[in-house]
Amino acid sequence: MQFIKMHGLGNDYVYLDCIGGPMPKDPVSLARKVSHRNFGVGADGLVLILPSEEADLAMRIWNADGSEAEMCGNATRCVGKYAYEHSLVKKETITLSTKGGIKVLALDLDKQEKVCSVRVDMGKPRLKPSEIPLKLDMDQAVEEELSAAGQSWQFTAVSMGNPHCVIFVPEVEDLPLSQIGPPIEKHQLFPERTNVEFVKVLGPQRLRMRVWERGSGETMACGTGASATAVAAVLCGLAKKGTPITIVLNGGELEIEWALDDHVYMTGPATEVFTGQLTEEFLAEEE
Repeated sequence: MQFIKMHGLGNDYVYLDCIGGPMPKDPVSLARKVSHRNFGVGADGLVLILPSEEADLAMRIWNADGSEAEMCGNATRCVGKYAYEHSLVKKETITLSTKGGIKVLALDLDKQEKVCSVRVDMGKPRLKPSEIPLKLDMDQAVEEELSAAGQSWQFTAVSMGNPHCVIFVPEVEDLPLSQIGPPIEKHQLFPERTNVEFVKVLGPQRLRMRVWERGSGETMACGTGASATAVAAVLCGLAKKGTPITIVLNGGELEIEWALDDHVYMTGPATEVFTGQLTEEFLAEEE
């Protein structure tokens, strides 16, 4: 079984082209195995590139723990790059079906017809608790409080096709995410668990973000998390709507704009690292 290793700002996944190759029988088990950084390929999860009846392509994502994710902004950019450069879709604007809705990818090409960056229309943020989902009875959860990891946190809840809990803090670099991330991810307010973003304001329209991803732990970057963070910053009066916001992640920077048409646009790079083959011996191994 052939695979491709790609990353968006260090948020890395193993990709399977299921248009040109076979569909795995058990993607849940395979995601856990290939994601292991000692006994597998090493990744934040597994992404399948699939045919679609409603868009140019479709993708499905499984986190490193085998749980399925609705969306991943970094993965959408990587799928766009792969699809164009491997001639699955030879268009500079690609529609991609995800469990978080259809996304529109605008490709920026260099003179060699290589994809330099991808601008993704992430759609409109979902702010109603029932759409996130969040167990609170209100119109929007902005600077609400929850208790976890022995302290109280002010959070803003946003869905970008998957749930996010955005927390603004004075300092972010020294936070022990492996200790405080899991109890917030699994907090009773979030019935489907949540991604957790810890964010420091660096200046006008510039934010520093670290992310604890649901099902994967701390990752180098998160496109949906960066998008949710930009929306939360506007809702909390920390940034302006309709103006690009730079989100500084562990793996680099993304440009996010919550535009006046109410859509969120994410622009960033995608990198193909290497290709390889999963052996029959590996695929047959018990977990």
